Amino acid sequence: MSQWMINDLDASPTPYHAVERARERLTADGFVEAPHDQSLPGEPGRYLTARGGTLVAWIVEADHHPSFTVVGAHTDSPNLRVRRNADIHKAGWHQIGVEIYGGVLLNSWLDRDLGVAGRVELRVDGQVVECLVRDDRAVLRVPQLAIHLDREIREKGLKLDPQQHMVPIWHLPGAGAGADETDTFAAYVAELASVGKEPVLPDDIVSWDLMAFDTQGAALVGRNEEFLASARIDNLFSTFCGVQAMIDVATGDEADPSAGLPVLVLFDHEEVGSESSSGAAGSFLSHLLERISASQGRDRVAHLEALASSHVVSADGAHATHPNYIDKHDPDHHISLNGGVVVKRNANQRYASDAASEAPIREACREVGVPVQTYIHRNDLPCGSTIGPITAARLGAPTVDIGAPQFAMHSVREMAGVADIDHLRRALAAVWSRLLPHVS
Repeated sequence: MSQWMINDLDASPTPYHAVERARERLTADGFVEAPHDQSLPGEPGRYLTARGGTLVAWIVEADHHPSFTVVGAHTDSPNLRVRRNADIHKAGWHQIGVEIYGGVLLNSWLDRDLGVAGRVELRVDGQVVECLVRDDRAVLRVPQLAIHLDREIREKGLKLDPQQHMVPIWHLPGAGAGADETDTFAAYVAELASVGKEPVLPDDIVSWDLMAFDTQGAALVGRNEEFLASARIDNLFSTFCGVQAMIDVATGDEADPSAGLPVLVLFDHEEVGSESSSGAAGSFLSHLLERISASQGRDRVAHLEALASSHVVSADGAHATHPNYIDKHDPDHHISLNGGVVVKRNANQRYASDAASEAPIREACREVGVPVQTYIHRNDLPCGSTIGPITAARLGAPTVDIGAPQFAMHSVREMAGVADIDHLRRALAAVWSRLLPHVS
């Protein structure tokens, strides 16, 4: 039950690889790619379109209700991203300059074996083409300072300066083949981009989006292997539960024709506020939904009427109640790993859920036997947010925030429950096959 999730997590060190993995999974089950800059097909079928770290998939049936049932997740995770002028030489070491992306738990990246992955834009025969690269070797590492040189750490705790203390070590010049004073990170990237292709020179590299990732793969942990430990559980856990649920609905026979047209959207840049061309605060989804309506012969008025009866489910990680930090959780809303899907509520709209948007997902889960938990953030702690409120504001559709419980959110290595893989997958499939347009 958990192996497909482990495989998907390990295949996705970056948002671009996550989109490629989702594309592979969906096309293997009959989804056809529709270029995002061309007219969309209107006949019944399974379709997807992708741009950068964002992917949208949808199913067109002849007898679907004209509304949309949207499930959204995000492909990005907090990490260390390589700067354009990457080479740093200090105290005899060759290091790689990085930027901190999102709300990283910096201490978790110390003393980890880090690879490099991402996308590279190359100049080939006068054209710029994109290439995904990945190096699973432990080529980067951020060593922690020895306690003997930081005697105050016991009393004052670890304090990390993101500019000074998070610069990975790459190599010691002169210490091996290819590691001399003339070696550059661009030359290394050119080698990665040359694998299986014509040789690439550093001057052929136009630009890149590269990032460090933990080379340790996903694993089952716990006395009975009831937990999953991995990088990027936030939010690839929801991403691939969504992909699997979409495949389940597409290949099954449980879809209710009176439910809305199923749409899966996997956004990029949630961890930094979603304000981008491929983020939830952009127009990518709203424009695509309108184009889907147009492909079905509906004008803008009919499209807006369809949005009014649509429903959005934002699927993201939820904080499980940590036994070592009970005081950080609301005492009346404990959340357990393997305890089921979590509905997230916040009176200040940090989550989009309200009574009307929450009721259909609870009913859908009840029908398929998926347990539901409720998360409420403490009043005396600031609450994070999701793509839920942003998508609700952009589309004007009722939106509910749900997710799977986890520990160590934003750590380089997070933890979730194995049983919750099936819980979330079945809940999302139920959203598309059983959740009917809301009637007020």
